[in-house]
Amino acid sequence: MQARPLHDQVVVKRQEAETQTASGIIIPDNAQDKPHQGEIIAVGPGKTMDNGQVRVPQVKIGDRVYFRKYGGAEIKIQGQEFVIIREEEILAVIEG
Repeated sequence: MQARPLHDQVVVKRQEAETQTASGIIIPDNAQDKPHQGEIIAVGPGKTMDNGQVRVPQVKIGDRVYFRKYGGAEIKIQGQEFVIIREEEILAVIEG
């Protein structure tokens, strides 16, 4: 099963949470913040504008991105967790 996003939605595989600090302290699961960065695994066709034209997404599959912390919807596909967000909730593409 795969998810095919619609309109200006993208599916992001969230980066794994840090389980240990730089000084070696183990962070328990209930104290870990979910990272707000990840890799895009699917992109919708784009946003339909008021004039009927479709604006092509500026991101592509494989891009690593930062996204809004509280945006999107979390889904589970074949036991893996993903986030579906609007393209406008992506703050930056991580380059390099």
